Amino acid sequence: MLVSYRHEDGTVESVSTDDLSALESAEVEKVTGETWDGVESALRAESPTAMRAVLWVHRKRSAGNLRFNEFDLAGWRRRLTARLELSDLEEMVGNLRRSGEAGGSGWDEVLEHLRSLAADPEDVDRAVQATAPKAAAPAKKPAASKS
Repeated sequence: MLVSYRHEDGTVESVSTDDLSALESAEVEKVTGETWDGVESALRAESPTAMRAVLWVHRKRSAGNLRFNEFDLAGWRRRLTARLELSDLEEMVGNLRRSGEAGGSGWDEVLEHLRSLAADPEDVDRAVQATAPKAAAPAKKPAASKS
């Protein structure tokens, strides 16, 4: 997931959860009271606590004494977002393929919904392509034997 905060001056601060260390991820779990699966679900729902925790733990790299209960993000409703990255989309589309839900009725609507949640809407098409079943190689004909 990509968590982004647009500052008042227009600059955007973005943090990928893929770039967090195990210790940083554990700190996010601790302050949110969630397991990592719960954190990811909360991020997909754009929970202000989960998004704030990801930015907080990232900022702690340069300001080690930053306390979570004092870390606030002004205007969070319009400035703070969590979006799916390519790796998230590949996992989701792959799961849909394995469950047999891909390609059926409503598939186009599913893909359009994923585009609305993606950091880069074109990543949805990349995920579909990356998870597409590979075509089987044509069988080789046995060599004719010489008698």
